[in-house]
Amino acid sequence: MQKHFLKFRRVFTNFACSPLILISNNSELAAKYLPNEVDQKITNLEINNIQNNFSQSVDIKEEKNFFIAENKKDTNQESVLISEIIIEGWENHPEGKDLELRAYDAMSIKPGSIIDNRVLNKDLNSIYASGWFSGVKIKPQDGPLGVRLIVNVVPNPILKKVELNPTSSVVSNAYVDDVFKNFYGTTLNINEFQNKIEIIKKRYEDEGYSLVRIKSPDRISDDGIITLNVSEGIVSDIKLRFQGSDGEIMVDGKLRKGKTKDWVIKRELKTQPGSIFNRKILEADIKRLYATSLFDDVKVSLGPDTSNPDHVIIYLDLSEQRTGSLTGGLGYSTSSGIFATVGLQETNALGRAWSTSINLNFGEYSTTYNFSVTDPWIKGDKHRTAFRTNVFLGRNYPKEFKSAENGKFYSVNDQTPSDTDTFSSVVLEKTGGGFSFSRPLNGGDPFKTSKWRVLAGMNFKEVKMIDGGGNKRPYADRTPTTVRGNVTDIICIGFTPNDGSCPAENTLVSFVANTSRNNLNNSANPTSGDKFKLGTEQFLSVGESSPTFNRMRASYSYFIPTKLINLTKGCKSSESAGEDCPQTIALQLKAGTIIGELPPYEAFCLGGTSSVRGWGACELGVSKSYVEGTIEHRFPIWRMLSGALFVDAGSDLGTQKDVPGKPGTLLQKSGSGYSLGGGVGIKTPIGPLRLDVASQDLSGDWRYTLGVGWKF
Repeated sequence: MQKHFLKFRRVFTNFACSPLILISNNSELAAKYLPNEVDQKITNLEINNIQNNFSQSVDIKEEKNFFIAENKKDTNQESVLISEIIIEGWENHPEGKDLELRAYDAMSIKPGSIIDNRVLNKDLNSIYASGWFSGVKIKPQDGPLGVRLIVNVVPNPILKKVELNPTSSVVSNAYVDDVFKNFYGTTLNINEFQNKIEIIKKRYEDEGYSLVRIKSPDRISDDGIITLNVSEGIVSDIKLRFQGSDGEIMVDGKLRKGKTKDWVIKRELKTQPGSIFNRKILEADIKRLYATSLFDDVKVSLGPDTSNPDHVIIYLDLSEQRTGSLTGGLGYSTSSGIFATVGLQETNALGRAWSTSINLNFGEYSTTYNFSVTDPWIKGDKHRTAFRTNVFLGRNYPKEFKSAENGKFYSVNDQTPSDTDTFSSVVLEKTGGGFSFSRPLNGGDPFKTSKWRVLAGMNFKEVKMIDGGGNKRPYADRTPTTVRGNVTDIICIGFTPNDGSCPAENTLVSFVANTSRNNLNNSANPTSGDKFKLGTEQFLSVGESSPTFNRMRASYSYFIPTKLINLTKGCKSSESAGEDCPQTIALQLKAGTIIGELPPYEAFCLGGTSSVRGWGACELGVSKSYVEGTIEHRFPIWRMLSGALFVDAGSDLGTQKDVPGKPGTLLQKSGSGYSLGGGVGIKTPIGPLRLDVASQDLSGDWRYTLGVGWKF
């Protein structure tokens, strides 16, 4: 071989202009140009890149089994010929043979390759990058045919278990096992392992835990059990800061004090110190704060906890809105006629979110003074129980004793004609109050959304039958004459005891209970879902002039989204969402009954804006039982303008004659009827301002009504 080498060198020198170096397959050159041992280790599941020791490009050429390295710039960089590659370290591994092939396949160096340190380092990184090995050593060794590479690998163990620390992690170990179940019992691959960790991270993020960090293990133990340390982003504290009108939270170097008490704010927060930060939960918390109507603006910021780097402090910057208001206005309603109203309201009394109000209403047919206090959430109650109480004083002209076409009843002192009878309209003076407790059926979780709600309470009321001058008048006469030839037209306005008397005052004490289920998509403007209500009120006698009876009511509403009338752009598009086309067919069924002897003024009234709209309030019937139904098609017309087509129907079920005194029968109220009609509405924050027109049966008589909000 030496002889051929000399000959070749002699010939090649004669034709080459630049210096050439012949590389021989011997151990001396290998020892000179390759390091004795190449060694890398991997930690923290990351691959460290090795800097290339060669900065100059090298061209490799092959000619008749002789290998020549031509250096384009100098002759200091040399390469060697590899005659053999031996993979070691896999022999005691259960999947060793397969790992030997994986290590070999990861290398670009093959027997017969000419390499330098750059190529060697590249293959070393490639073996690590395969993800199957936690350690690799490469060292050259003299062989009979050239340089032999001994590649010693440290295979990753068989993966048996992956656990999260802490074990109270929001992502359970059962979920982790499900992610890795196809990899248990196989050799751990770092690349695939990292991909699975990304799946777990995404699970955290999808559930709102955006501050969670999963740390790679410091080392991989031989037992195949890997514990991932999870930094979950624990909330160490929630700090409230109140902003002034200038947006500043400091006053004279101190934090500004707010009107609202801290516990009122923090009880609305499901996010609590010690809990894991969750973006979705915090967003729901902020929505609840806005829903209290106590704040104009709520800003959230996060800050580190210097005493614990894995914890976070939540700062809430709150801008309180004005909660006191003085209102007044003029209006018209079928029950009160033309009326004026004055109101004083405070929705954050004493900083406890109590709502207090004083309302004075002076109407053509009604005058009312009312004071109420509402606590939307009793302090410390996990069921989110609300409390409300009120007292009132009022006078009104009851619609039960009037008819637009057939006259009305006039208040009289007794059944005997008298010159002192004034024949004024029947007037009821009511004084009383009540209280109630209501709560959602949330199972003790105040942040759980519950469709069901229950209410229980008591009402107290004293009713005086008087005339327009305030004189006691317990009777009512339908015929305005001093000569009463028809005594059957004279009725007792109030409760008639067993002795047949007619007291001028009634005392009513009742217990109230009702339940409701709200499954509507929008309370103010529903287009889908349903709503059910059931209630009862039991009146108990507390004296001779106090009646005992029970009143029950039930209603069910159902909404079907549709696109039958396409007047707006949102309704014309086949791809538009429901909120772009708030159109629905609405159905409602209502019924009620009274068991026992009741005062006539406590009977059911049929007709009006919330009943059969072709009749005025109580014009259709005065009954002891009733049933009503409505079908209504609501559709958008243009921007804030909407329309409706409806059919109303109602019946007293033949019970007008069962009401004491039979006022509905004497006033010849029909007791049953239906209405066809339509209306338009302008969208407002509290519901549409609605103008409806409806017929009385098909008689051609039309009635116009103005109201706020949908009928149901």
